[in-house]
Amino acid sequence: MTGAQALLKALENHLVTEIFAYPGGAVLPIYDAMPGSSIRRILVRHEQAAAFAAQGYSRSTQGVGVCLATSGPGATNLVTGIADAMLDSIPMVAITGNVFKHLIGSDAFQETDIVGICEPIVKHSYFIESADDIPRVLAEAFYLAKSGRPGPVLIDIPKCEQMAEVSASIQAKLERNEGFDLQLPGYKLPPTVNETAIKTAAQLITEAKKPVVIYGHGVVLSNAEADLKAFLEKTNIANVWTLHGIGGYDNTADLSLGMLGMHGTGAANFAVHHADLVLGIGIRFDDRITGKLEAFKSNKKFIHFDIDSSEFNKNVPAVVSLHGQIHDTLPALTKALKTGLATQYQTWNTTLISKKNAWPLERGPAEKLTEITVINQLYSTLGDDDVVLVDVGQHQMWAAQRFFPKKSRKFLTSGGLGTMGFSLPTAIGATFSGHRVWSISGDGGFQMNSQELATIAQDNLPVKIIILNNSFLGMVRQWQELFYDKNYVDTPLKNPDFVKLGDAYGIPSFRATTPDEAEALIEKMKHHEGPILAEFKVEKEENVFPMVPTGDSLGNTLLDKNHQIDAA
Repeated sequence: MTGAQALLKALENHLVTEIFAYPGGAVLPIYDAMPGSSIRRILVRHEQAAAFAAQGYSRSTQGVGVCLATSGPGATNLVTGIADAMLDSIPMVAITGNVFKHLIGSDAFQETDIVGICEPIVKHSYFIESADDIPRVLAEAFYLAKSGRPGPVLIDIPKCEQMAEVSASIQAKLERNEGFDLQLPGYKLPPTVNETAIKTAAQLITEAKKPVVIYGHGVVLSNAEADLKAFLEKTNIANVWTLHGIGGYDNTADLSLGMLGMHGTGAANFAVHHADLVLGIGIRFDDRITGKLEAFKSNKKFIHFDIDSSEFNKNVPAVVSLHGQIHDTLPALTKALKTGLATQYQTWNTTLISKKNAWPLERGPAEKLTEITVINQLYSTLGDDDVVLVDVGQHQMWAAQRFFPKKSRKFLTSGGLGTMGFSLPTAIGATFSGHRVWSISGDGGFQMNSQELATIAQDNLPVKIIILNNSFLGMVRQWQELFYDKNYVDTPLKNPDFVKLGDAYGIPSFRATTPDEAEALIEKMKHHEGPILAEFKVEKEENVFPMVPTGDSLGNTLLDKNHQIDAA
């Protein structure tokens, strides 16, 4: 058994059934062994897409996606997808080939120090020194990727170790599917629940008059949706959510006020701005939700739940930091709280509900085809298990404001890194969830990875592809309009005929230009078997509101171009 065969056998033992990959010279031994493996190869057309497809698999199935690329440019093309996974805490194993060990450091053809390049953007990385190490390293990589705060792990394997024979004892363990001892002496999982911290948090909640819960991706990653529901229903505390928190709780409940932040709802931003106690549950308190940090921190106390202790007191000072899995810490706090808090918060909650009713989201003009129109039409037709992957830009914010899935892991997007070109390749991996998959992109983002139409066509992957074409880089254009006196430099786009492009790949492709055509086309897409592409020619200069201008506070949220939320 060679190192390459050992790698594939180890992947099989970890129940890997698909690998998203692109061949090259430094991984040819692995490819040579692939016909003898049960693992299905998904041939992407760009290595960046391999990393995103692996993410899509992880995000939608709760498994660990695996991608593979050759050395040099193949490995560096993975970097954006790896960084995206790191910032959004997505488990993933990225495997790269490298040149022969005796050539390392000699500037050999397609030699790159991918371990060094990826050091800041992975949870851990490995350089394989011996073929015998491959199975143990793979076991460690899967454990690290999934445990604690999830994230990507890189394994770099020189070509010589792919070709080398593993020892008989290692081969026997692999064939018997025995476990390998993990060598992770410095890796510590979070401690058990701190009862003193729980009591302090309970006391703060009992004393509060205007509390608000902000929940985020940590709730989903910890599978703590039921725990959040129990907490909110016992306490009757109003809740708002981050971009990645969508689906973590019932977004349609009376006290569910919407996504907060730069393009959050007026009610959500009002609530957080005026709260006296904020419970941050599985969030990072990043700049897109805080706005002006000094104003955000003013006149309120914080309780922070997180699995990663480095997040505590990074952006906001927490009176109580609850370190651990949310499915452990949140039930402990719920149990420690008395009942009857609903009466205590009645005046505050009544105010928040009135703000929610007074500041509804814009519906969009009925007679024109806008991005809001298409997004509302799509949302109205989605099934409970449909997975929607949204690219980055204006449509991302409109969708995040208006999509209220009944389950988590059904609204997937690039949050921390904000990567244009995310949706289409990530949708490839999401098809292996077994659910209906919709990919939404703007015309700009779509063209960053449009080559993956070939992958979708070749494997007949049932991705329903929506392109919202306004012939602009919409979000940048909006900023140029509002803050740069409409100086539209390099934001108007000369686009291809997207319908012809889809047809060229053999994908049934259609276009809508009116609301009625859009509604009929979405219904057609819903019932179509296999891949299908639809271009929606939408209004060119729509703007996303509400909006918090950069550097401003949530208390100055603009409801539209001429109105902002009131301070009272």
